[in-house]
Amino acid sequence: MSRLLYESSVSYQGYLIIPFIFQKIDGYNIYSYKLLSEIQHRSQLHKSENPGGIYGSSIENIIDIAKEYLDSNLEFVSKEDFFQSRYIYRNNLILILQEGDRYYYDHYPPESLNNIAAPKVFSSTYQCINWIKQGLDGLNARRKVWDSSERKRSDF
Repeated sequence: MSRLLYESSVSYQGYLIIPFIFQKIDGYNIYSYKLLSEIQHRSQLHKSENPGGIYGSSIENIIDIAKEYLDSNLEFVSKEDFFQSRYIYRNNLILILQEGDRYYYDHYPPESLNNIAAPKVFSSTYQCINWIKQGLDGLNARRKVWDSSERKRSDF
């Protein structure tokens, strides 16, 4: 599986449909999708991969296939768009969530739907996003230093 294409994700009926390239055949991409549910683990479809078992030839096609599957297998009725405050930064999916005047986040890396968010509360969306960006930028800088030190070691 390639990375999850969060930038092409679509919020639909309380789910976030996240496409990815499942396979390449003769130079053509075959797409699949994963789902996140706003009711999370209470949904059988939360973090599921292509529960309908049908693949697509384009991102738009696989999104339509996923919507069709959800329409015929709806578990709950969503009252609002739980996934409206989502951001993609360095191919990571960040969901900003609010309870009263407190903000927190869910953080999914590019290759999996394992939430790696720190248990931290913020007083604004801006504060939350800034903190996440600093962490990801710092991680990226550490990886670059590590990669360059590994190259230097292998030069000996």
